[in-house]
Amino acid sequence: MAEATPDAALPKTYDPAGTEARWQAAWEEAGAFHPDPKAPGEPFSVVIPPPNVTGSLHMGHGFETALIDTIVRFQRLQGKNVLCLPGTDHASIAVQSILEKQIKAEGGSKDDLGRDAFLERAWAWKAESGGTIVGQLRRLGYSVDWRRERFTLDPGLNKAVVEAFVRLHEQGLIYRGEYLVNWCPASGSAVSDLEVEMKELDGHLWHFRYPLSGGEAGGEGSAAGGLDHLVVATTRPETLLGDTGVAVHPDDPRYAALVGRTLTLPLVGREIPIVADEHVDPAFGTGCVKVTPAHDPNDFAIGARHGLPLITVMAKDGTMNAAAGRFAGLDRFEARQAVVAAMEAEGFLVKVEPHRHSVPFSDRGKVPVEPLLSTQWFARAEPLAARCREALDGGAPRFVPQRWEKVYRDWLTDIRDWCISRQLWWGHRIPAWFVVSETAGVITEATPYVVARDATEAREKAQAQFGAASAAAGRPLQLEQDPDVLDTWFSSGLWPFSTLGWPDEGAADLATWYPTSVLVTGFDIIFFWVARMTMLAGAFTGRMPFADVMIHGLVRDENNRKMSKSAGNGIDPLPLIERYGADALRFALVREVAGAGQDIRLDYDRASGSSATVEGARNFANKLWNATRFALMNLGGETPASLGRPLAVELESEDRWILSRLARTADEAAELYGSYRLGEAAKLLYEFAWNDLCDQYIEWAKPRLAGSDTSARMAARRVLATSLEALLVMLHPLMPHLTEELWHAVTGADATAFLALQSWPEPEAAWRDEAHERAFQFGIEAVRALRNLRALSGVKPSERLPVGIHSGSPERRAFLEVNQEKILRLAGGSALGLEPQPAVGQLLGIVDSDAQVGLTVPHQSLEALRARLEKDLAKAEKEIQGLAGRLANPNFAGKAPPEVVAECRANLAEAEAQAALARQRLADLG
Repeated sequence: MAEATPDAALPKTYDPAGTEARWQAAWEEAGAFHPDPKAPGEPFSVVIPPPNVTGSLHMGHGFETALIDTIVRFQRLQGKNVLCLPGTDHASIAVQSILEKQIKAEGGSKDDLGRDAFLERAWAWKAESGGTIVGQLRRLGYSVDWRRERFTLDPGLNKAVVEAFVRLHEQGLIYRGEYLVNWCPASGSAVSDLEVEMKELDGHLWHFRYPLSGGEAGGEGSAAGGLDHLVVATTRPETLLGDTGVAVHPDDPRYAALVGRTLTLPLVGREIPIVADEHVDPAFGTGCVKVTPAHDPNDFAIGARHGLPLITVMAKDGTMNAAAGRFAGLDRFEARQAVVAAMEAEGFLVKVEPHRHSVPFSDRGKVPVEPLLSTQWFARAEPLAARCREALDGGAPRFVPQRWEKVYRDWLTDIRDWCISRQLWWGHRIPAWFVVSETAGVITEATPYVVARDATEAREKAQAQFGAASAAAGRPLQLEQDPDVLDTWFSSGLWPFSTLGWPDEGAADLATWYPTSVLVTGFDIIFFWVARMTMLAGAFTGRMPFADVMIHGLVRDENNRKMSKSAGNGIDPLPLIERYGADALRFALVREVAGAGQDIRLDYDRASGSSATVEGARNFANKLWNATRFALMNLGGETPASLGRPLAVELESEDRWILSRLARTADEAAELYGSYRLGEAAKLLYEFAWNDLCDQYIEWAKPRLAGSDTSARMAARRVLATSLEALLVMLHPLMPHLTEELWHAVTGADATAFLALQSWPEPEAAWRDEAHERAFQFGIEAVRALRNLRALSGVKPSERLPVGIHSGSPERRAFLEVNQEKILRLAGGSALGLEPQPAVGQLLGIVDSDAQVGLTVPHQSLEALRARLEKDLAKAEKEIQGLAGRLANPNFAGKAPPEVVAECRANLAEAEAQAALARQRLADLG
């Protein structure tokens, strides 16, 4: 076969951008990742966490994508029938916020536009701008089935959402009622506990005096000791307008005689009772707590226990309502100042203290939430959570790392009902229809309703329940669908099975790939999303939606800080992809993972836009590229298939060693990939590729590859081709584009074949030879020690000198005897002595406790070395003297910043080590 020139197969320089774009297009055009549910192979499936349609790629997406794609590509190589299903989330609050800002900038409002026109605009926006992140994910080489891409508002998923709501309502697990919810005035919607972010803020604690009604004192001899008022404290003075009681602890002797009496609420004049409740901490403040049941969840519970009325004093836009009296119409924060001023003017302000406290903010609206009474739809969480706890007792799902199992279990215990309705237009509209003909054509708290799958079914149900009465009263049956939409997490909670065809139980994808194999996600949405999915999957499929949950950590910045928009320290992955390539970024991110669930730090120079970490991965890609070009130059136009497997009878030492290392690496890499230890797999393959194959095997085998001995040359070609092809397969999950390109060059495969769809390497069991691996590693270390001695001596690279290697091990001596010629070539030696022969002019080096090496150096080189060592020693001793003096100075040691002192101590230790080494070298010279 004709010789192949490397330039014909591979360009001299690796071009990541061109390579990556070409293979992404080829994979997608060929449907390489579009699996058939009827295809052979064990099913393996992942549904990707759907990014918000409003989003753009950030480093967290890049990290998660790299992890997921590494897992699914490995499983394909294992011969499994793999589905990786992509999609995006409609992100109700975020999209509606964007559109409302756009409309406001145009001088209008969503109400002016109307619901239908607003939704038309939302869908148009989604079509034009919502696909940004999908295009960006494609650039990472995500091996998902884009033909199955889903959107949480598409018709199939809407059908699933409606079916889920109807079934849960029929089972009594969804109900409607007035309860205290977290209200976001900015978005005009209820938000769940999980959508609330606690922020530490500097505020104030206002202490107010509430007088006993009628000016009564506590009574002679009572524990109240003549009190005519109680003092309460609050961080939200505006809410006192809705107070309906003051609570004290039942065992607090200071107020025992006052329980059951009343106070007159300042500014309002309303009489409110003093109640005894164990929730009160008698040691905090005065031991008296104002109770505002309509504006605080703890107060709501106290009020319920004591039958206190609920008075709402705030509207849903964050302004005070008519119940706030003279403060009506003021913004809540304006009202706060006005109430304080009025309390002070009327003599009820006792004192004001600075107070740092946690304030709940709406994660989307970015404003403090208000606990408000609101009629909402709720899901009964405890029955849903109970199924999950039972499944977890049986080991499903399995958390990696396991420590997150406890976090998940704890959240499923003592869980509160889930508010699932949102006062928005963009989203899944709640499938409930109010029979407004029963309440004069408007929706009120008393309006009856029916829950149905569509308007036709709703009318049939309403007709059956209310038709006769409506006809008798002479009023036509009139229905109006609930204007609210469902919490985004409700539809996302159905994602693992709705995307596969549920509620169609006969759907082929559902039958093949559900439950899914693994969920890969961050720890921050275990509650938001993971638990929602397990709760809803348990209710509708009777099984947990995934076998494993792999929890990954965060990508931290160059200073090891958490990245956030507020801190302004995010790192955009796209410029790094453009500079180094997607494969380099993917490999760098995965290789940084020290253990499952651990955060990683990404080195980044903001001034230059460079990353030493990613650049290192790009250098690795270049190393593989150049090694493959070398192989193509030396394989004589042959391929691994045409060359065939290595033959045992023709193997030399380096062949036996690299094949043993290959067999070991293939087994270990498969185990690491399969157990989600992806960072360890990346490190293992890096070491095998860079150190074993490129730096050692190729260097040891070069003379045979270029030599005239046909048999030796063919043996080396077989081993090199076999090892390189296997390496490309094993690295493919981590660096898919590069390995696909190189694999095609090495194998000569046509355009219809893809490395992505090949099989994992199967080295022969006979290749494993641990004893030979140890012997060969000794040879590597001996050559390295001799090279170090040459560098120390300063002899010319072309000058060949006598060398000696001594070991007491028979196995090592046998290895040295067989490989004398190769060792001399690699170590620059002229002759090899295997016995210890200390001689004048010989530099000695240690390999390990069993072996040492020697290099015989010319007299002039020894003298030059002695002079250099003496100079180095003098320099080190001078540095030691200066550093020791600084540390002995109390003005420095006691007053300099700790990090400066620590750096000085480290420099002293380094100087002392350098001096000791120079002394030892001089002693060796005699």
